[in-house]
Amino acid sequence: MKKTTFASPQDAEAAFYEAIERADLDAMMEVWSDDDEVNCIHPGGERVCGYEQVRENWSQMFRSGQRLQLRLSDQVVVTGMMFSVHSLHENILVQSGEDRGARSVVVTTNVYVRSTNGWRMVLHHGSPVAATAVRRSITIDEPKVLH
Repeated sequence: MKKTTFASPQDAEAAFYEAIERADLDAMMEVWSDDDEVNCIHPGGERVCGYEQVRENWSQMFRSGQRLQLRLSDQVVVTGMMFSVHSLHENILVQSGEDRGARSVVVTTNVYVRSTNGWRMVLHHGSPVAATAVRRSITIDEPKVLH
């Protein structure tokens, strides 16, 4: 059973991105629905289906030693009574140890559903996007505003 209840899809999304930046697997999996129908697709990666497979996929990413700093932009949200679809740009700085790594932009769709235990993620799908396609740029050192 989940320990955290997310009162809104925005709360779940904020927790999702905070977990990525901290490389915190337990916090990450608190956001995800326990259903076997959850899906995660990282840029250039294959579709990962099911709670345990999604957990293992994030675990591998977090064990890599790379740390991500994310700034979100260009968010569009469509929300109904039981679902919320978020389309946004993730402006990412990849760090590995002392090395400040590459910057990239990922166009992302996150889908959340309302359950008896609050809002939970059921889909995270990221695709690379050319930097010229982004309407506005975000400086990675700006304060983070998730919602």
